[in-house]
Amino acid sequence: MAVYVYSIVGKRHPLRLDGVTGIGEPPSELRTVTEGSLCAVVSDAPDDLRPKRRDLTAHQEVQNRLMADGAVLPLRFGLTAEDDEAVRAALEASATEYVDKLQALESCTEYHLKVSQDEDALLRQILADSSEARELNDEIRSGAAGPDTSLALGELVAKEVQARQDALATGVVEALRPFARDQEISQPTGGDFLSVSFLVSEDQDELFLTTELSLANQMGDEFQFRLHGPLPPYSFV
Repeated sequence: MAVYVYSIVGKRHPLRLDGVTGIGEPPSELRTVTEGSLCAVVSDAPDDLRPKRRDLTAHQEVQNRLMADGAVLPLRFGLTAEDDEAVRAALEASATEYVDKLQALESCTEYHLKVSQDEDALLRQILADSSEARELNDEIRSGAAGPDTSLALGELVAKEVQARQDALATGVVEALRPFARDQEISQPTGGDFLSVSFLVSEDQDELFLTTELSLANQMGDEFQFRLHGPLPPYSFV
């Protein structure tokens, strides 16, 4: 039977998993596979493995329980191996890498921050600051615009939006960087202009959260800060 792999921890991790069950229906029993100084938390993998809510919750609960007692390399949902021997071989092959990562993640959690800006407020700012944009907009509103005026205004506004939001994203990351061991920027989606994960140590946690809240207040109501965490450090594995 295939093996589902949840996490990798050090052999000395207390592994207090009493009362925690794995994925599947009925829930699978958790067990460990040890190789050298490393230990993988695994269970049997169900035949119909899919990201069902119950299984996603079970996967996350394993990470949370392990993270409460020490460093953990949380693996993404859905990782399977052929059998326990395949897991043991993977631990052996990448032992140095896994040990180094566990050391880097010691006493750390992840925070994921997304930031968006009200589009109407941003457009008003651009029209207020750019005489060229105002002139093009006035031409369109008066009915005197040429056939290419709308396109020219759209290109100008798009360029301004990109430049301004790139600068804002850089500013937010730089303000929070001193309180994080590492950061991982991902491609924003939807209306967000920033999507970034921070690896934050326990001794910097309060300063990080205070600074993030201060930034959100300083930037004002037209910006929406959405901070998720503390989370298992998926982005840094």
